[in-house]
Order: sequence, then structure tokens, then C-alpha cells
Amino acid sequence: MASYRYATRPSEGDAVAFEKGILSVPSHPVIPYVEGDGTGPDIWRASVRVFDAAIEKAYGGERKVSWMKVYAGEESHAKYGEWLPDETLEAFKEFRVSIKGPLSTPVGGGIRSLNVTLRQVLDLYACIRPVRYFEGVGNPMKEPEKLNVVIFRENTEDVYAGIEWKAGSTEAEEIADLLRTKYGKEIRAQSAIGIKPMSEFGSKRLVKMAMQYALKNGRKSLTLVHKGNIMKYT
Repeated sequence: MASYRYATRPSEGDAVAFEKGILSVPSHPVIPYVEGDGTGPDIWRASVRVFDAAIEKAYGGERKVSWMKVYAGEESHAKYGEWLPDETLEAFKEFRVSIKGPLSTPVGGGIRSLNVTLRQVLDLYACIRPVRYFEGVGNPMKEPEKLNVVIFRENTEDVYAGIEWKAGSTEAEEIADLLRTKYGKEIRAQSAIGIKPMSEFGSKRLVKMAMQYALKNGRKSLTLVHKGNIMKYT
């Protein structure tokens, strides 16, 4: 059990467990949350009321969430002098299910993107996006009521690996020079450079997760979306 400097563990509630490949949710789970920067606090204050009301409506008081505030972003930097303190990561690992508001990108050295860092440290490799129609909401599609898909997108490899250097940096110039001189590639001067690694392991586990979801939820088809005509290897 981790100890916390600024975050306070709720007096009631238990961590969500992971047993035999599935989540085991107690009746009173502890869920850490990061309010986030900018509009984050306003979004959180409105959202938590909806979450709590929905749980009360669904379970009639038999279930309840103990919310645990942890820190990242600007509020964290003011308290800890760090944008993403270790104890926040430890809370995410201990309690498994967490919620995060929008985080600004630190200016200067160190962490380039808090979102990329969270994905990589916690290996959050799948970005899962349900897309469906809600009656009464305007939509430009001809028959929006027929739209009901779930998108699984790679979250830690490809362009989301976060391996890049700004134009004019020593690293970008060195890599551009290597590509020009050794491999005969045309790289314009003052180009920013990014690398998009794609592994067999990463691709297979994402497809496997999508297949498991489809089977579990009675989906009739699975579609692979790629750009193989141009990006033949990645």
C-alpha cells in the first residue's frame, strides 16, 4: 500500500482488483481523479455530480464511489514542483481505474506531454472510442441512427510514441543528415523530425483486444483500418 504526500486516501472503499483477466469491482471502489487544467475543474465539478447521481439511481445506495483527489499538471506543479509526481502514478497503479481531466503541456524542458507520459508509463496502449447516435442531437449524416461503432486506436506506438524533435534542434539535424547522406532521402532544411515505430507485438495486442471486445459484446464484424498503400511497413 503506497503512502501519499498530498493526496489523501479515502477512509472507506477498496481498490478495483484484476483477477483471472477481468476487473473485479467492489461495491465501494476508490477511484483517483485529476481535475486537470483550464476548464478541468469546472468540468469535474459538474461531472462528479452526474456520476454520483447515476450510481445512486442504478444501485439505490448499494454501491458508491469514494473519490480520491490526486495531482498532475499545473496544480501539481504548484504543490510538488513536479508536473506528474510519482505518487499520482502509484495511485493510478494501486487503484487501477482512474479519471483524468485535460492537462496542459509543460513549457520548457522535462516532460513534453503529460498525456504521452501517462500512456507510456502505464502502458495504456488502446484508445477506445465508442461512437453512436443519440436521439435529438443534430447530425450531418443521412441516417445517423445506424451509426454504432467502437474504435480501437493504437495509443503508445506509431505517431503516439512521442519520438520527435523540433526543427533546428541538434537531434533533428543529425537524423536529417543521416537520412540524406546514408539513405539518399530528401529532407528539407529546418524540418522537424518524428519517428513512428510499429511493432508486431503492439499491433497484435491491439487487434486482440478489439476481437475480444467484439466477441464479448455480440458485435457482428471487425474492420481493420490502415494506410498500407502509402505506409507499407508502419
